Amino acid sequence: MTVVYSNEPRDRDEIGILRKRTIEAGVIAPIYAELVAEFGETKAQMIIDKAIRKAATESAREFASKTQGGTSLQTFQELQSLWTQDDALEIKVLKATATEFEYDVLRCRYAETYKSMGIGNIGHLLSCNRDAVFCEGYDSRISMRRTQTLMGGANHCDFRYTFNEDGAGQE
Repeated sequence: MTVVYSNEPRDRDEIGILRKRTIEAGVIAPIYAELVAEFGETKAQMIIDKAIRKAATESAREFASKTQGGTSLQTFQELQSLWTQDDALEIKVLKATATEFEYDVLRCRYAETYKSMGIGNIGHLLSCNRDAVFCEGYDSRISMRRTQTLMGGANHCDFRYTFNEDGAGQE
């Protein structure tokens, strides 16, 4: 099944996620460097990870609050264009139904951008680690499974979302 997600913004005033992440990374990079100098790399990464996950959850709740008619896996799929905008991701959709959404990411400009900014070592904290908590914040009935990422050295990312109509998502 081939599903094409538009690279056009859903709203003319809305910038794509890649641009947002690039701006954020430019702010976070020097803060991260100071955290490393003060507390060491492990502690610095823990702090960044915790802050980014909180921000992702809040962002998801904001998206959910703007979703007319309530959230679902279908409305979640409609958000995909924000992540693919500006050719940020090259994806191959494997399944897109009301209860399952599966795709592979074959190219990730987020990873490329972080690497070019000299912060590829924390790219997973800035982007990848947001994904599952974003689902939870958007709709607790959506769960995500991913076993590999391009940022982690794999040849693709494998996103698998499921929608549990009966209640909270299962991990």
